[in-house]
Amino acid sequence: MHEISFQPDDSLYRDRDTLFEDYTPETIVGRDDELAQYHEALQPAINGEQPSNIFLYGKTGVGKTASTDYLLSRLEKDAEKFDVDLSVVYLNCEGLNKSYQVAIQLVNQFRDEGDKISETGHPRYKIYEFLWDELDTVGGIVLIVLDEVDNIGGDDSILYQIPRARSNDNLQDAKVGIIGISNDLAFRDNLSAKVRSSLTEKSISFPPYDANELRDVLRQRADIAFHDGALADDVLPLCAAYGAQDSGDARKALDLLREAGDIARAESAEQVEESHVNRAREKLEREELMDGIADLAEHQQLTLYALATFEGAGETPVSSQTIYDRYSELSHHVGNDPLTSRRVRDFLKEMADLSLIQSSAQNEGLSGGKYKNHRLQADLRTVLAALSDLLEYVGVHESIRDTVESSDEIMISTESDSSTLL
Repeated sequence: MHEISFQPDDSLYRDRDTLFEDYTPETIVGRDDELAQYHEALQPAINGEQPSNIFLYGKTGVGKTASTDYLLSRLEKDAEKFDVDLSVVYLNCEGLNKSYQVAIQLVNQFRDEGDKISETGHPRYKIYEFLWDELDTVGGIVLIVLDEVDNIGGDDSILYQIPRARSNDNLQDAKVGIIGISNDLAFRDNLSAKVRSSLTEKSISFPPYDANELRDVLRQRADIAFHDGALADDVLPLCAAYGAQDSGDARKALDLLREAGDIARAESAEQVEESHVNRAREKLEREELMDGIADLAEHQQLTLYALATFEGAGETPVSSQTIYDRYSELSHHVGNDPLTSRRVRDFLKEMADLSLIQSSAQNEGLSGGKYKNHRLQADLRTVLAALSDLLEYVGVHESIRDTVESSDEIMISTESDSSTLL
């Protein structure tokens, strides 16, 4: 084996890190209307007044968090300039599905390491007392940013308690506003009536980027990230077009541009070209597909495996009932009780929504009735590679044995019990 060494390579990139989502640019492009509304909603804070509650809605990658980081950083600088007592507390609610958990995390944001409270064992009212004490100790204007706030679901009491804290005499020295960021466009509609009444928030909707807006976003980052002449003329328009197809998601467009750059650099190419973008897209789509399959529950994976066995045998499209029969065989093989056929039909619908499979309705009238046929939408080898752990546990069905043995992507231990099943 040749000796391996690492050497710096800046032939294409000037600053690759600026293509990641945690980078906040000097200006935000493509969101002028949203920034104007957001700026107006934040104005009371710089006046030292009770801040507005602000909720941002929009799909992933449409600029909600970037706009928040951009405006709040400027608000903090201006607050210092005009001697306004302002504090910003940021909390990502991913994994927090109860107001109780959110309140505990907020309390611990204010406390030193040795003074944090445990995540269980306290009455709810006591947690809120802790929170009021901490907020009043900070005092002044406090903006609480709750990113991915829709994770709390129906347990939304904290969105009622904080806006009413001053009127209920729980706070004397702090004026608190909530900034909620949600990917769920229907989140507000699902809040309880008393919470909606209490919030009286300013709502700002962030629509998906179109191809022209994405091109502006990519150009802004590319000018910083790459050396002059490092990108062929068609690279940014192509990345923007793909991003527009992916629900107008700027994060995906930036990931695509960065991946294309990485491929070009690995090949010592003089420029990032269209071919690099297309290969990067294939790679990212495959990784996203595999991650989606890996996140499925065991019985969902068994259902997908059942369909894959028919795909491997060239017997698709195949009916829901036929898939259910094979799924039941696989479940019994590993000692599991199969779920109902209705649940498996639900799994198939969910996988069709995720673009893992294609489903089509069939109607054969009185003789055959109505049913659905299914086939894999994704490449069989990719699906089996994502199911490698399940294959190692369940075994390899005879219909896919040749595919498994001929693929370097499907990682199954040679010591595993992967004997032919049926």
